[in-house]
Amino acid sequence: MLWDSQLIHKYNLAGPRYTSYPTAPKFDSNISKMALIDKMLTPSNQPLSLYFHVPFCAHLCYYCACNKIVTKQYDKGNEYVEILGEEMRLRSLMLDQTRPVTQLHFGGGTPTFLSETNLRRLFKKIDETFTLVRDGSQDFSIEIDPREVDRSKLETLADLGFNRVSLGIQDFNPDVQKAIHRIQSLDLVNKVVNDIRALGFSSINFDLIYGLPKQTLEGFDKTLDQVIALSPDRISVFNYAHLPNRFAPQKRILDADLPSPDQKLTLLKYTIEKLTGAGYVYIGMDHFAKPSDPLTIAQQQGHMQRNFQGYTTHAETDLLAFGVSGISQIDGAYFQNHTDLSLYQNSIENGQLAIMKGYISHQDDRIRHFVIMQLLCHNYISSSMVESEFNVSFCEYFQTELDRLAALEEDGVLTITKSDDGVTIQINEIGRLLVRCVCMAFDQYINENASFSKVI
Repeated sequence: MLWDSQLIHKYNLAGPRYTSYPTAPKFDSNISKMALIDKMLTPSNQPLSLYFHVPFCAHLCYYCACNKIVTKQYDKGNEYVEILGEEMRLRSLMLDQTRPVTQLHFGGGTPTFLSETNLRRLFKKIDETFTLVRDGSQDFSIEIDPREVDRSKLETLADLGFNRVSLGIQDFNPDVQKAIHRIQSLDLVNKVVNDIRALGFSSINFDLIYGLPKQTLEGFDKTLDQVIALSPDRISVFNYAHLPNRFAPQKRILDADLPSPDQKLTLLKYTIEKLTGAGYVYIGMDHFAKPSDPLTIAQQQGHMQRNFQGYTTHAETDLLAFGVSGISQIDGAYFQNHTDLSLYQNSIENGQLAIMKGYISHQDDRIRHFVIMQLLCHNYISSSMVESEFNVSFCEYFQTELDRLAALEEDGVLTITKSDDGVTIQINEIGRLLVRCVCMAFDQYINENASFSKVI
């Protein structure tokens, strides 16, 4: 990947992250729930990916934009696990329970807010409801707050079958940690990482954030050195989007403490150079992985895909999400649960699925989804790929979109090659950071009212 500051400044627009297409602002609260349930009832032998959202956090992190409930009442996990079990039961009535579950993820919030007893109760309900694959190919992951886990809880997670963990690091600098209200020492994280490795987990991911208050290049350089020394298998480096009008906790972050847009770009540029220099592969957008990591191999082999869990090696799965705010994706249909815990809970207790809104893709959506995901994951699309999959003429179907790409091609972001065999679009090394801008050219809904963060 090559860095071009002038190009980045020109195209650093607001745009979707494309964990789905159409993106979440297109989901409709007036859609017929029966129409969505009919999609769920459609017979399929596709494997399943399960996501469980645990909204509770014992600590308030000022930067956080997740759906969360801050509380020290750990017994709230007892009732929530019961509700998740009932939601699973309701869903299980609508699909083939023998479909193999190849991927499982606990997110939040803080999944390790749950006690060991509740983790075991929840996993027992999952195991009783679904067919979990346990042949070594499965990807069972959980997000961990290092402050909310000890050796005993990690042993429980390993015993349940989790083989991949993701740790929220953000930044090791004490001034930054104080400004974002997330104090966790390097020694604490080092101990947790050593315990994870000793227990045989196959993969560790670190989440970092650039653009946080009090961040400097010198301070973040030290954090990167400490991260590289800890040697996680994957690293995600997210852009902090300061939106205090949407996310109330961010009002506690002072504008004066934030790095300028130019300083943020400097942080990102340095981070990419530092991590790739240390041997990590730049997967795309904000993700890095070791060369031997399954994510890197999946990208090299053309098998990597993207969904609400980010980049994934399990492209062939239908995604079922449980819990408040969870978003499911089944054969081009999207279902989002209520984002309010009481509404979610009331729906489940009344024997109803907690669907707040959704969307059913039509053929045009599916074609554009295919193109956008190929570009995001592989930086390449050919007309033959689209034509063989959907039986349309690529150049005729996307004539307007190809015209839109002309300016990007002129600036060197991508190369469009036309031959007797058709058309190919290749995102160049200088344009990899701008892949979302390329995808936006194929987005039919991009001009509809929605607020997005900057693409970089």
